[in-house]
Amino acid sequence: MRRPARRYVLAPAGAGLAVAAGLVLAGLATDDGGYGAPDGRAGTAVAAAARATVTDPGSRPDAPALDGDDLDGHAVSLAGLRGHVVVLNIWGSWCGPCRTEADGLERLSRQTRSEGVRFLGINTRDRDPAAARSFVRAHSLSFPSLPDPTGELLLRFPPALLNPQAVPATLVIDRRGRVAASIGGAVTEEQLRPVLAHVAQEES
Repeated sequence: MRRPARRYVLAPAGAGLAVAAGLVLAGLATDDGGYGAPDGRAGTAVAAAARATVTDPGSRPDAPALDGDDLDGHAVSLAGLRGHVVVLNIWGSWCGPCRTEADGLERLSRQTRSEGVRFLGINTRDRDPAAARSFVRAHSLSFPSLPDPTGELLLRFPPALLNPQAVPATLVIDRRGRVAASIGGAVTEEQLRPVLAHVAQEES
């Protein structure tokens, strides 16, 4: 039996290599507006296949400053996590694919903590904080999330790195605060784990 050919994906600008063979994440738009606006307007839905790549360290952009009070009113900042590999997950309580990936992200958060990985959420376009808190309780999320009801935090990222209309999305930030990988669409534990392992083993 012939083994399937390995598939590698190059990062933008030719700077990075895919971490694992065939790491192409399904991130297609759904009819419920999961990748568009909270009201499900078809015109804002984004259909794109996400590709999980790790960019060469010398070509990684710095992540923008992110700070404020989380959904529980506790001060949190991305800079305060410097020295850790950070998984930055963008989600909304109105987003179907976000519900699909949430339990797996929480499990991975607990499993990788001893490896120096930390998770931080950005809760976007939830005008009612009660809905966001209900989402957190429903999925027993232990990591903090910054509320971003207007999408202002997402606009701090270059559009080529993070499409503010594509939710969910996940960024992996290295120990020096640089964006090592950008993943559009819902992600599973199995898809994200090799990316984290690759970035975590890098020298800071």
